[in-house]
Amino acid sequence: MKSGYMYILECADSSYYTGSTINLKRRIRQHQRFEGSNFTAK
Repeated sequence: MKSGYMYILECADSSYYTGSTINLKRRIRQHQRFEGSNFTAK
């Protein structure tokens, strides 16, 4: 059984985004490349 992560990002506009993943390093890289979600890409 794989454990998951819940995370909170503070965006450039000072808003917060919450998400969950089983591969935290990959998910953070996706957000940094604007591939993470529509909300964080904007």
